[in-house]
Amino acid sequence: MTTTPSDGPAAPMPVVVLLPDGQEVTARLWARRETPRGWLYQVGLPAYRNTEDSDVQAAEYRVWVRAPEHVRPVDGVSYDTVPTERLPPPSTVRQVLGPRRRSGWVLQKAGGRGPGRAVLHAVDCEEAPQGAPLLPLERALDVAEQPGTRLCSLCGAAQELDPVLRGFDHIEGG
Repeated sequence: MTTTPSDGPAAPMPVVVLLPDGQEVTARLWARRETPRGWLYQVGLPAYRNTEDSDVQAAEYRVWVRAPEHVRPVDGVSYDTVPTERLPPPSTVRQVLGPRRRSGWVLQKAGGRGPGRAVLHAVDCEEAPQGAPLLPLERALDVAEQPGTRLCSLCGAAQELDPVLRGFDHIEGG
């Protein structure tokens, strides 16, 4: 959702931009955008450019930078009128269920022969081996079909993968 004052386009506000070499330059803040990785600010940095008739004129170079890593506010300046794009609020379902867990599966190999030589866990299972490679769903399904592999019942691997492996028909009421 974008919020902009209703009385016309906002004038850019001064902001301090930290350049890669450590210099600080006063620039103009044109817009702000909230992203899943944090805030981005569109700033206009002062520059020069050459015209077609070989003259030099003042110009502005616009670029999106990360806040607060690359920008600082100017004391006494209010940024309330800067056009701002915010992420939509999380859905009610996401709020009730909470954050999604990381996706993926981890194989715990056990020594020896016979049934139960390996156990397939969800990536966040307390019983999953640390540092084991993360398997995507397709690879996890291939591993789950191997003789001697069982699905962990503590972390829900069995409940999540069984319907995919065997189909949903074996679930009562389905």
